[in-house]
Amino acid sequence: MPKYQAKKVFTLKSANDLKLELSLVRNELFLQYYTDNLTSLSNLYRLRSDIEDSTEFTLVVLNIDNFKILNDFYGFVVGDFILESVARKLVDTLRSERVYRIASDEFAILLNKKLKFYDLKNYLNNLLERLAHLSFEYSDTKIFVDLTFASASTSSIENIFSKVNMALKYAKENLLKFWIYEDDMNMGDAYGKNLKFATIIREALDNSRLIPYFQPIMDNKTDKIVKYEALSRLMDEKGIIYSPQNFIPIAKKIKAYDKITKTVIEKTFKTFKEFDFEFSINLSYEDIINQDIYNFILDMLRNTNMGNRVTFELLETQKVNDFPKVIDFFSEIRRYGAKIAIDDFGSGFSNFSYLTKIKPDFIKIDGSLIENIDVDKNSYIVVETIVNFARKMGIETVAEYVHSSTVLSTVKSLSIDYSQGFFIDKPKPVASL
Repeated sequence: MPKYQAKKVFTLKSANDLKLELSLVRNELFLQYYTDNLTSLSNLYRLRSDIEDSTEFTLVVLNIDNFKILNDFYGFVVGDFILESVARKLVDTLRSERVYRIASDEFAILLNKKLKFYDLKNYLNNLLERLAHLSFEYSDTKIFVDLTFASASTSSIENIFSKVNMALKYAKENLLKFWIYEDDMNMGDAYGKNLKFATIIREALDNSRLIPYFQPIMDNKTDKIVKYEALSRLMDEKGIIYSPQNFIPIAKKIKAYDKITKTVIEKTFKTFKEFDFEFSINLSYEDIINQDIYNFILDMLRNTNMGNRVTFELLETQKVNDFPKVIDFFSEIRRYGAKIAIDDFGSGFSNFSYLTKIKPDFIKIDGSLIENIDVDKNSYIVVETIVNFARKMGIETVAEYVHSSTVLSTVKSLSIDYSQGFFIDKPKPVASL
């Protein structure tokens, strides 16, 4: 053991040194809180703070088009490269403006002045010219990037983020390169309506107010009702009834669509356990490829022994990307005696090869062709062609939107097998059957 040990020396820091050190730490934390880690741009928190400190400003938001596709195709490493490259391009191009990264594929520009509508429009046009069709090179591969812009020309900065986001959404949905929100556009009314309907949908599902209505289908040879089509209706707490076009798009956005599909199927099967008629249920392509709904339908067919009375209708206008999956589904339900119909045929691409792949039992001819078939020669010729083709394929036909006696007479003269429409009867709830 050594005779002498070195003594530890403690150096006390002065109060000023401590203050300086704390100040440096505070500044570092401040920078981290307000900085985007990937691009080193200021982030959303800093943007909100800068807006609060500004008396006059213009906010522009831009989004990378199809970034998810780029990210999925090239991988997340290249995705990060794209984000960093766009950030650098924005900083280099917009030297006098503040640039922020505010979301995954979204950036913002903050101008220190309030631009009136036409000045803002000119600014965005100029911005678009300077930032159009960007290309970045990664490992000898050129990656092309386009941007969509949005801003707001508004009398009030209240809810400025919502206003600009509404404009961006509108630009994206309508394939525009930029859009400017204005107070007289009433975009906020649409968003308010969507929020209201989201609440109505959830409450209706929780309180069993999603109600199938049933529209009869008549056999044109016997003039007798032989089957019914189930149509979804939603009732709010005041008893007001809404059609699918009012609630289905919103239901899909709030992830309630699957529950609606299952509810309609379950209630329809329950109804026709009591009524000895054939019945049909509408399905979308999304329903068919949804494994949960797929299994639910097979369970219903397996457990009810009603397969030989049900027809599942698929919209002709729906784009089918996975034919093997659709064919597999139809093969499975046919094992239980269920039939297949192509709905609204003639309203979309009317691809006859579509019919040869799916081999439906019925074609429902769209109402846009039937509506004026008694006076419109072109509609008559198109429908006649569809009917002749269907007959050769052994497919039965149904005329939709039969609204008058003259339309019904014309439909019968073409030897269409069945008719459906207001002239025969309107959709009604089960109590009215």
